[in-house]
Amino acid sequence: MKNIFYTLLVGILFCVSCSNASQPNDPIPEHETFKIQSKQVGEERTINVWTPENYKTGNDSLPVMYMADGGIKEDFPHIANTLAKLIKENKIKPLILVGIENTQRRRDLTGYTEVEKDKEIAPVVGGSEKFRAFIKDELFSEIDKRYRTMTEKSIIGESASGLFVMETFFLIPEMFDSYIAFDPSLWWNNHYLVRTAKEHLAKFPTPKKRLWFAGSDATDVSPYTKQLADIFKTETVPNLMWKYSDEPKEKHTTIFRATKEKAIIWTLNKIE
Repeated sequence: MKNIFYTLLVGILFCVSCSNASQPNDPIPEHETFKIQSKQVGEERTINVWTPENYKTGNDSLPVMYMADGGIKEDFPHIANTLAKLIKENKIKPLILVGIENTQRRRDLTGYTEVEKDKEIAPVVGGSEKFRAFIKDELFSEIDKRYRTMTEKSIIGESASGLFVMETFFLIPEMFDSYIAFDPSLWWNNHYLVRTAKEHLAKFPTPKKRLWFAGSDATDVSPYTKQLADIFKTETVPNLMWKYSDEPKEKHTTIFRATKEKAIIWTLNKIE
């Protein structure tokens, strides 16, 4: 049974990495693209940047939202169009979206694992530390150089990308101000992030942080998102505002689009 379970997990993560083929074709918004040679991950990376209407004619500096799965054939158009809609409706303030196009998705978005079956999802896994260093030490400064930015930063992701969001939240919470994760793959490494959540929360930094995360009906995800929500309820972290959205009517493939707007609105508008 255990082998069957892990085989299903591998299949789910593989399908998610290729899921854009079955998703709606989102209009590609006006955007800029540049490449950056990363020493941290040892390769050239493609970066897509969307700026809101009137950015080019204005002088305001804006917050920045970062996302993996940020290629034009990935979730970048989807999220950029959503942000444009919410800004136009005055539901959120203007911000800049930075999408990081994938090269080896399952390498970059997974951390270390002791579980041998986890390692079967790709030739190389466990590269999240280097990928995070690329964002923190190389990409942040490049974006600040090219665009008018505020210090306020957020990150958004789903599935394996959601795992990366949650791992960053627990391991280096000071990296972003706000975190949004849809159906994060918390089963990774024998649900390490859930098992060590209390330990990390006990050392949480002083600056205020916000976390929004959601769980679908996926049997490999929902038990751990619910368990994590229960842990947050019992731990006192005064400088953390968090919200868990339990979505049993949504599937792993639908939860991102079904809950994106309320996630972004709650997080960026700092709703209590």
